[in-house]
Amino acid sequence: MPYSAEISRSQPTAFLFVIDQSGSMDEKMPSGKTKADFVADVLNKTIYQLTIRSTKADGVRNYFDLGVLAYGGNGVGSGFGGSLSTSVIHPLSAVEQNPLRIDTRTKRVDDGAGGLVDQTVKFPVWFDPKSSGGTPMCEAMRQTAVLLVDWCNSHERSYPPTVIHVTDGQSTDGDAEEIAMQLQQISTNDGTVLLFNLHIDASEGAGLIFPSSEASLPDAQSKMLFRCSSQFPPHLLKVAQEKYPVSAESKFFGYRVGIEGIVDFFDIGTRASELR
Repeated sequence: MPYSAEISRSQPTAFLFVIDQSGSMDEKMPSGKTKADFVADVLNKTIYQLTIRSTKADGVRNYFDLGVLAYGGNGVGSGFGGSLSTSVIHPLSAVEQNPLRIDTRTKRVDDGAGGLVDQTVKFPVWFDPKSSGGTPMCEAMRQTAVLLVDWCNSHERSYPPTVIHVTDGQSTDGDAEEIAMQLQQISTNDGTVLLFNLHIDASEGAGLIFPSSEASLPDAQSKMLFRCSSQFPPHLLKVAQEKYPVSAESKFFGYRVGIEGIVDFFDIGTRASELR
């Protein structure tokens, strides 16, 4: 059965986040943050949660290889800064040890008496928001494919990599469908690469998340992203069904998704099967 390989330190899987940093990502969302800022916050929190899930008494275990590929006005390259910027994909322990900085944030928490109080927390930052220029999605998909061919060749027995691609617009360097479909043919012995596409929006609407057909989608771009998105592996289907009306025919795709949907997309997309 595909997508059933054990995830362990000797047999890790990989998460690759492919993030649009084009100029339109500076549009503000209802929260007051730009799309670029909000996505960066969710991505940094996701990375931190992956390190927490992988931490045992002996430290952070390398259940995952982790990468960020950013694309926009500065071209396509590693989304990491600092010492991690020399390559795109790293073992999780190396990522955990090399944040760009530790910010101090304030969050509202239950005071135990029916109210809320402010609490100061430490917030590691690995990925900074940027927004400029066009949307070279084709080149981003090409570089993603090159990275994952190499990774799969080195991890033939592993659970296949998961790509979480976040964009708010259309490709400005051609039609990305062909290369995205080819990307999904890259495989380990346990299955083909999972490509999850998230189109984000600054409006307050719920958008459309995890559809089973392109019939309700409004334009060629949204239908292309739907076609290029993977269906749910069985264990993620069960997770998504806890909150969404997801079927076996659903694609892991969101269109014009707002704040809550973005958080859910990252959360569900990075759920792994049992770690050994």
